[in-house]
Amino acid sequence: MFDWISENKDVLNVLIGFATLMVWVVYAQLLYNGYKRQRRPRVVINRGRHKGVDALCLISNMSAESIFVQHIVARLETDKGTYVQDVTELEQNYQEGDEKREQQSTGDTPSLSDSTRQGPLGPGEFVHIGAFNSVIERIAHCENLRLDQHRDDRAESEKGIVRLRSLTIQLVAIYGSDDYPIGVERRFLIRDLDEGRLLVPATWDSKRLASRRHRKQVRQLIQDLARDEVRG
Repeated sequence: MFDWISENKDVLNVLIGFATLMVWVVYAQLLYNGYKRQRRPRVVINRGRHKGVDALCLISNMSAESIFVQHIVARLETDKGTYVQDVTELEQNYQEGDEKREQQSTGDTPSLSDSTRQGPLGPGEFVHIGAFNSVIERIAHCENLRLDQHRDDRAESEKGIVRLRSLTIQLVAIYGSDDYPIGVERRFLIRDLDEGRLLVPATWDSKRLASRRHRKQVRQLIQDLARDEVRG
């Protein structure tokens, strides 16, 4: 046995060196995968409290680092077309002087989160943008749409009433030290049932827009939103 080892020690050294190299390669791959997984943004868009259109739209940050929410965009698809609206800022019905009167009555400074969803969102934290139904009604109000009130009368549809098909929520955020914004979206199908209007997720998970093509689309979306804001 020892004679055989002595005679083949050069071959054995090569095999042992190769085996050691393979172990280090596998170990390095595991370390890289763990690092890549930690650096990958993970944001979940989901419904909460209910399964109908009155459910809350929840945005959860499951990433290892904080994200900065820059834009929240809603895309409503109907039988008359698709309508896009930036819903980052909450709608306020304040009249002039209401903020001062509220501050005097409560003695507190109004919170920034009461008027906008823009800002940092730490790991494991979540925020909601209100009910899906509120988002739909907001788009309908801005676009002067007459929504179908869960009826099946085709004659009403001919009078300008639109029928809802789906609602997509898209998030644009900055993650860590990345130079480019990330995008996450999820599409919810709208189904009319006897008991009411139901939201059905089109996919089992939120879609991460992280490829080069998707990042280019996200940057274009930001430019379009800025252009619309300038136009008023």
